[in-house]
Amino acid sequence: MMRAWILPLLLVLCGSVVATGLVSKGSLGTASALLSAFVVLAGVNSPLIFPRSIGAQEAQRRSAADGRPVVFWRPGCTFCIRLRIRLGRDARRLHWVNIWRDPAGAAAVRAANDGNETVPTLVIAGRPHTNPDPEWVRAQLTASA
Repeated sequence: MMRAWILPLLLVLCGSVVATGLVSKGSLGTASALLSAFVVLAGVNSPLIFPRSIGAQEAQRRSAADGRPVVFWRPGCTFCIRLRIRLGRDARRLHWVNIWRDPAGAAAVRAANDGNETVPTLVIAGRPHTNPDPEWVRAQLTASA
C-alpha cells in the first residue's frame, strides 16, 4: 500500500522544498503557484482519482453478474491515469483492481500479457485488452448498457 503513495509524497515534498526556496527569495506568488502545481500533480498520480478498488476475484464475480468490464491498474501509471481521466464519470461503471494491492490481480495481468504486468488491462467478456483506447472502452460501455 505504501508504494502507491511514494510518488505523490515525493512530489509534494519536492514542491515544498522548491516553494520554500522561492519564499525565502521573496517570490511568494511564484512559490504558491508552483506548490499548487506539485500538489495537483501528486493528486493525479495518487490512488485518489480512481474509483475504489476491489479484489480480482470479487471484480470477476461482479463482472459475471452485471457484465461490466474489469480494469487492472496500478498507481502512477500514466496510461491508467489517461484512461481514468478520459472516461470521466463512466469510469465508475467499471470494476477497478489495483494490482499492487491484489496479488491475484497481478497474476491475472501477467497471464494476459505474456508474463508482463502491463496496465491498464481491461477484461470484457473474459477477453483481455491491454492499454485500450478510452473511446473504445466508452463505446463498449454504451454497447453493453
